[in-house]
Amino acid sequence: MIPYEDLGESRIDDGTVFSLHKRDKEFFLKYNGSELMSTNHTYSEQMLSEIGCKHLRAGSAKRPAYPKVLIGGLGLGFTLKRALEVVGSPATVEVAELMPPLIEWNRTFLVEYNGPLLEDPRTLITQGDLFDTLSNKGSGSYDAILLDIDNTPDDLITAGNARLYTPSFLEKILSLLTPGGKVSYWLSEPAPKFKLLLEKAGFYVEAYPAKQHEKSKRAVHCIYVCNRKKVKKGRR
Repeated sequence: MIPYEDLGESRIDDGTVFSLHKRDKEFFLKYNGSELMSTNHTYSEQMLSEIGCKHLRAGSAKRPAYPKVLIGGLGLGFTLKRALEVVGSPATVEVAELMPPLIEWNRTFLVEYNGPLLEDPRTLITQGDLFDTLSNKGSGSYDAILLDIDNTPDDLITAGNARLYTPSFLEKILSLLTPGGKVSYWLSEPAPKFKLLLEKAGFYVEAYPAKQHEKSKRAVHCIYVCNRKKVKKGRR
């Protein structure tokens, strides 16, 4: 078997270690030595943008004149790449990424796969914690929010991410959406308790099974697409 080539490593404050590796022509992002994502399994990451930005598709009659998208977690760049393809121009696709080295790896090593995505004039990179980034935003800031931060709320990548799933923060996310806006979550598997939490926060949730690879026989991952619940008018 061809061995891994170690390309870079980064440690965050809670001790979690992220590292980038290459084997043959494929790249692998690991955390604490376990594989997190790779360039040979990108279908579900792209699907997150495909269905999460469907209402913003270029040429759509309902598309805002200038769509604003926020992606939580840069990863290997495939969610960003597909979002740019779907929304077209003009638009802004902001990416909140905690780790500066991961931003640099996308500018260097991963250019082999995705090209200079971070240099696209529609791309805005915000380096920092997603919780802090969104806490500072005002109402109606985004037409779509795409979040690929953890495996599930019960399987966090970093301990600090627990703040992203509190009722108060979910209500904050709801306020950040424009009318007709959507927030979409990538999950490693269905998370029924989280779905209920989203519904209590005021979202209508649709669950989509997602394959690791386009040719996979079964879907193991899940994407939740969340719209603001419609308020029913009472009888007069």
